[in-house]
Amino acid sequence: MTAAKTVARYLSVLAVLAVAMLPTYWIVINSFKTLPELTSPVPTFWPHTFTLAHYVALFEQLPFLAYFWNSAYVALWVTAVTLALSSLAAYSLYRCRYRGREVLFKVFMSSYIFPRVLLLIPLYVVFARLGIIDTLGALIIVYVTTIAPFSIWMLRAFFTEVPLELEDAAMVDGASRLQVLVRIFLPLCATGLAALGLYAFLMSWTEYFFALTFIISDPHRTLPLGMAQFLQDYNIDWGLLMASSVIIAIPPIILFAVAGRWFVKGLTAGAIK
Repeated sequence: MTAAKTVARYLSVLAVLAVAMLPTYWIVINSFKTLPELTSPVPTFWPHTFTLAHYVALFEQLPFLAYFWNSAYVALWVTAVTLALSSLAAYSLYRCRYRGREVLFKVFMSSYIFPRVLLLIPLYVVFARLGIIDTLGALIIVYVTTIAPFSIWMLRAFFTEVPLELEDAAMVDGASRLQVLVRIFLPLCATGLAALGLYAFLMSWTEYFFALTFIISDPHRTLPLGMAQFLQDYNIDWGLLMASSVIIAIPPIILFAVAGRWFVKGLTAGAIK
């Protein structure tokens, strides 16, 4: 009976892996197929002829490198600004004592009450008056404001677990609040910060809704907007779509390969504490 349970457990794991990995395998394989084979009504699970024509056309026919740079620029800035602001806000809310901090936290979290579509018109009016429509700065501001409240809430589990004695000892020795945050809290909460950094990067790397609204000109398009060009009313360029999907997935895969264990550890630690 134990052996049967073990076999069933392994088979269930393999089934889940197959369901999760099959779409990825299909995208990668199709990116190397020739166009006739790619559009054939009979699917092939292995290319009859490997070709790099779709990757070559991706960089020759479109400003794909510009799209890639725009997405990387926005994602890196969003990650850095979100971590900086969330750390300062979390330390203020969870370690400082002053009136109204609970109300302030509720105000932060109230941003998730309203659907994002309701924020489009007010944000568009404000950005138009500021003159930042069709700029990457507008995307950075929107992404930070939508990601930061969740990041502040996630940091609560880590900041409240830092012993109060460490903070008191540092302040007795003459350290300021900012020095306490930088030298004590951030190193001790590095796991949580790594998890939030990955979360902020991925959310801004793949976001399409706000980018479609605030970006107008082609030079400022990000990767999701660039990929949308392949989906037309009467024609879909499957080769370019598959090739671009593979390239877009490379940075997140590298990040998870390098820091994936800290991401999982950060989320599980935050859930337990």
